[in-house]
Amino acid sequence: MGTQELAAHEVVAFNIAAASENKIHDDSIARRFGFNGALVPGVAVYAYMAHMPVARWGRAWLERGEAECRFRKPIYDGGIARVTAAEENGGLTLSVDCAGIQCATGHALMPADPQTAPEIERLPARMPPRERPQASEQSLAAGTSLGIAPLTIDDAMLANYLDAIRETDAIYRREGLLHPGQILQLANRALLENVVLGPWIHVRSKVRNRAAARVGDQLTLRATITSNQLVKGHATVEFDAIAVANGTKTIAEIEHAAIWRPRQDAQAN
Repeated sequence: MGTQELAAHEVVAFNIAAASENKIHDDSIARRFGFNGALVPGVAVYAYMAHMPVARWGRAWLERGEAECRFRKPIYDGGIARVTAAEENGGLTLSVDCAGIQCATGHALMPADPQTAPEIERLPARMPPRERPQASEQSLAAGTSLGIAPLTIDDAMLANYLDAIRETDAIYRREGLLHPGQILQLANRALLENVVLGPWIHVRSKVRNRAAARVGDQLTLRATITSNQLVKGHATVEFDAIAVANGTKTIAEIEHAAIWRPRQDAQAN
């Protein structure tokens, strides 16, 4: 496929996590942390960004493309998120602006040659604990394994999700494919299902797609924490993960980073 101009993708941002246990997506709590209101989740912003590489490379990107994203400023419910893509360095340089402010940046690639998917056993399998411990330096220590309860997304769940992120590409409904944003959500679940968190913030991710996930696949995630440290006063956790379909197929490799205890929370305590 030759170089082509990609039209900007504009989305009326929607807080898909308003009912989440993570109260950074609640207006009153988010304002206590200095924001104007509840934050639209980073995984939703990534979903907006993923529209561009799929528009550029189609299903092939879902099967073997790569992307990284960094969330710099909050996007609020009802704001107009404008996603742009520029062809640079063999890929797409991505930007998300809202109200004239750059809120997220990223880069998407389409490798010339298919990459070998990692062995699933590279990371250990683990089910979430029956009783979650409080998030801490100990419960989120480097080397700790994380897992999620198996999840199966049906047609109705897919349709509701696509409506919520305002996705206009017909490929997902037409071919019964899960959206990249739904795959990245699994990494958030790894935190939510393993520890009890206060308000927390997803800050960046890197994703290497290895196969397209389909409606009806049983999804799991294997993850291992690689770092837990203070960054500018924020307690930040990073982990590597492998998203798996039906226990045998690697869907994606993910590097995920989140502020699990914002400095405002630490100062309050």
